[in-house]
Amino acid sequence: MGKIIAVHSYKGGTGKTLLSLNLAATFIKRGKKVCLLDLDFRAPSISTILKIEKTEWWLNEYLNGTCGIEKVLINLSERFQNKGEFFVGLANPATEAIRDISAKDRKWEMRALGRLLALRNSLLGDRGFDYLIFDTSPGLQYSSINAIVGADLVIVATTLDRSDVDGTRRMLGELYDLFEKKTEIVLNKTFLDVSSKAKREEVQTKIQEIHNAPLLGVIPCFCDVLRAEGNIVFVHEKPEHPLTKILDEIANKIESMP
Repeated sequence: MGKIIAVHSYKGGTGKTLLSLNLAATFIKRGKKVCLLDLDFRAPSISTILKIEKTEWWLNEYLNGTCGIEKVLINLSERFQNKGEFFVGLANPATEAIRDISAKDRKWEMRALGRLLALRNSLLGDRGFDYLIFDTSPGLQYSSINAIVGADLVIVATTLDRSDVDGTRRMLGELYDLFEKKTEIVLNKTFLDVSSKAKREEVQTKIQEIHNAPLLGVIPCFCDVLRAEGNIVFVHEKPEHPLTKILDEIANKIESMP
């Protein structure tokens, strides 16, 4: 059976969503069947990046119990034209929908957790997906905790911003360890020198000392990625870009995990 990956962060602005999307694109280039779910209900952005203005069904309706997951999924395989298959499930970006889901109580969140857990059988089992990737809300939102509970692997996107370092360290001890989740760090938007293997190993040692967690990858601050403002999927549109190669290395590590 396939694997569920939750991509999380302590705060916004760490590049979590771009990491989720480009990781999904990396796996479909390898012939995998991938489903990317936008669980960042308070600031959904995948629909904007993929330029999907509207759909009949949103993930909000699935978690509300209004429809099955098969109605939510959008097949984008032809758009990406790779060896694998690519499906997305989108959060409703409308202000009213954001306000509505922000007001849900704990009982609703418990029911929503049950529906997220059911995806392991319905998508990984029955429909044969290799990877489900959850793009979560940053911080300690109920929806993020649900995604973490349902995941096999949690990837934490972080920077070296002081507040991000402190917040990520707290989450590692108080959240991921609590649920006994396999957790890996991706250091993003860094100005550290990672040009050589020795430098990368030096950075890896430094990050592990800070967070006491494995370092899955280091992504430098690429000016052209920032200038793109989330309008392109680099792994798909720029196969020779250094970011694409870094994502390949990250995917290799994930695929080698038990």
